[in-house]
Amino acid sequence: MRDKSRDTGFPSRDAIVAFIRAYPGKIGTREIAREFGLKNAARVELKRVLRELIAEGAIAKKGKEVREPKGLPSTVLVDIATRDADGELIATPVEWDEADGKAPRIRIHTARRPLPGTAAGVGDRALVRIEKIEDEEDSFYRGRVIKVLDGARTRLLGIYRALPNGGGRMIPVDKKQAGRELNIAASDANGAEDGDLVSVDLIRTRGYGLGSGKVKERLGSLSSEKAVSMIAIHSHDIPQAFSRNALQEAEAAKPAALKGREDWRELPLVTIDPPDAKDHDDAVYAEVDPDNDGGMIVTVAIADVAFYVRPGSALDSDALQRGNSVYFPDRVVPMLPERISNDLCSLVPGEPRGALAVRMVIDEDGKKVSHSFHRILMRSAAKLSYAQAQAAIDGKPDDITGPILDPILKPLYAAYALVKKARDERNPLELEIPERKILLKKDGTVDRVIVPERLDAHKLIEEFMILANVAAAEMLEKKGLPLIYRVHDEPTVEKVHNLAEFLKTLDTPFTKAGSLRPSVFNRVLAQFKGHDSEPLVNEVVLRSQAQAEYTSENYGHFGLNLRRYAHFTSPIRRYADLIVHRALIRALGLGEGALPETETPETLAEISTQISATERRAMKAERETSDRLIAHFLADKIGTSFQGRISGVTKVGLFVRLTETGADGLIPIRTLGSEYFNFDEARHALIGTRSGAMYRLGDVVDVRLVEAAPVAGALRFEMLSEGNEAPRRVRRDQGRSKGADDREHRPTTTKKFKSSKKSKPGKNARVKDKAKKALANAGRASRSTGGKPTRGKS
Repeated sequence: MRDKSRDTGFPSRDAIVAFIRAYPGKIGTREIAREFGLKNAARVELKRVLRELIAEGAIAKKGKEVREPKGLPSTVLVDIATRDADGELIATPVEWDEADGKAPRIRIHTARRPLPGTAAGVGDRALVRIEKIEDEEDSFYRGRVIKVLDGARTRLLGIYRALPNGGGRMIPVDKKQAGRELNIAASDANGAEDGDLVSVDLIRTRGYGLGSGKVKERLGSLSSEKAVSMIAIHSHDIPQAFSRNALQEAEAAKPAALKGREDWRELPLVTIDPPDAKDHDDAVYAEVDPDNDGGMIVTVAIADVAFYVRPGSALDSDALQRGNSVYFPDRVVPMLPERISNDLCSLVPGEPRGALAVRMVIDEDGKKVSHSFHRILMRSAAKLSYAQAQAAIDGKPDDITGPILDPILKPLYAAYALVKKARDERNPLELEIPERKILLKKDGTVDRVIVPERLDAHKLIEEFMILANVAAAEMLEKKGLPLIYRVHDEPTVEKVHNLAEFLKTLDTPFTKAGSLRPSVFNRVLAQFKGHDSEPLVNEVVLRSQAQAEYTSENYGHFGLNLRRYAHFTSPIRRYADLIVHRALIRALGLGEGALPETETPETLAEISTQISATERRAMKAERETSDRLIAHFLADKIGTSFQGRISGVTKVGLFVRLTETGADGLIPIRTLGSEYFNFDEARHALIGTRSGAMYRLGDVVDVRLVEAAPVAGALRFEMLSEGNEAPRRVRRDQGRSKGADDREHRPTTTKKFKSSKKSKPGKNARVKDKAKKALANAGRASRSTGGKPTRGKS
């Protein structure tokens, strides 16, 4: 497509937008400039115009790519939901932000002779390459199946409820299947008892009424918390059993030998992990650099998973299907069989193990000046916990840390002190969001919920891992090899605007000079350090951030403030890291297990989409399991009062996070009091129209537990605290929004709901329905992983 403006000067804004919307693939400044013949100063002007169009919402930006707002990427993971009147398959994206409106529908083109693995049907989950079609009557997406990932679901998970006359009903656990009960004949119950968690195979039946099912497996009674994680595993289709071929390959694997490796067995590398860690896949060592005044050499060694998991093998296929390991309080669903993850690739003390190591030279300011990668045979000198290492540095060594304190631990902390200087200068995003951990008793019941202390030992490992990840990305870019990046986009214009509007309510301007940087958010966070509003501001800033993901195209890591970043440090539990290991082996000629020549940026883009989805699946499953465990723990505490903090404000009501356990629950708006409450989106608050009482995100409140639903992981609270008095100007705004009759007024900027415990039957039915749905879906919203860097999520 060509625009006449190309021949007369700079293109019009409409021409630029039209070209972006019509372009069939990924598009950035380079493609636009090439289309309109723009060079030098005209390209600078183009960038300015694009920034304006993004700010206006005419186009959207993700990394270096621009596209039509609320659009879909060229490769997307979809669920095939139905067929249209013409018999075409219709799909919807698996991941879609409901704030962007209704999810788009994608028409799937079906080939007459589909390639193996691409024949899709209703109920399948598939990886699809799409394009947007514009015609005179409509615009829509059309897709072509690249790979079918999951077959149609013919097995459901639910709770078995026995009937008096024999047999029973299966109540689905999946909220999307609510109301779809199945009849279970006595002969098909397979010994299931009332309250059992069961997996049920659908039995196709004719006629009307309830469908039928047959109990395939009893997964345990919900009276035991040990069955709770099984709900998430089955409802999210997280694979548990490895294929027979994969297990055979794992059992046949032999320990790595010295052949083709450098012998580093005398280098005293140590592992530092949580005390309950079962696998130890990274080890560290630091020493003074004699050729670099004031500098040090930091070595990070990572288990050589690529040696055992070869491209195209059964182990590789199973690992890609999982994408990552999933961690629950009572169990781990690993990406690789235990023979690999807990044995051959676990860097246990005293045992020779294959590893891929990076040796990094750090100057006196903590900046990395050079690095080199090596395929080695190593022998760990010690296995330490974070607290154990920290105690030794703090003057309390034990029998293990005492002998290695001076030669190993002190140099590690000295190197960390240098690296921290460079980190502080880089100024990544500094969010203070406490991470809770559920501790179980031996019988699997909840013991308590703690917030582990953040030690320098944690930060040391995190910073060394970040350095190693950066080195891997830099090396592969230098060698021109394709790779999977770990990226984190900058916040959208809309989210930044919403944050700025919120900060106005705290009389704090949101100002930035030039391009958006993490330092802009850090300045805001610093202003509230130690204030009552600190948790509130941290929460709102977190919600303004994008979500980190994997991609074959680099657009940097905003939260860490890094131009290039790739996950390298945990191939035992993340498939992305395994790809990076293979690419390094290929780039540096390090032997077997290299990335195949057939892997291209296009194929890696498909893998990136798939493993980003499995990562989000794991996060959701882990979060839901925590919610269910806590709801189960609190189920016998109905009527008990707790202190908490308002963690969410919606038009349906308030979400409150309990201080002691971190559990989230809902207070429906109808139960707040005897007046109407307006939802003030800018202030993240509900404000009483008569009294001016205000409940705001971040407020500390007292609540009473009135309902617990362990299967749904939902809690419902009653508010005990009085609302804070809204500032006079806020009350004045509320007064302006009120008409002579509250029932008749519908404000344009706020939404109004009645709140009364004595409301008559039939009143506020829609609000009650919404409150029930919110209760059923109670739990924390998906969090961005672009905030505080951790070993697992950066």
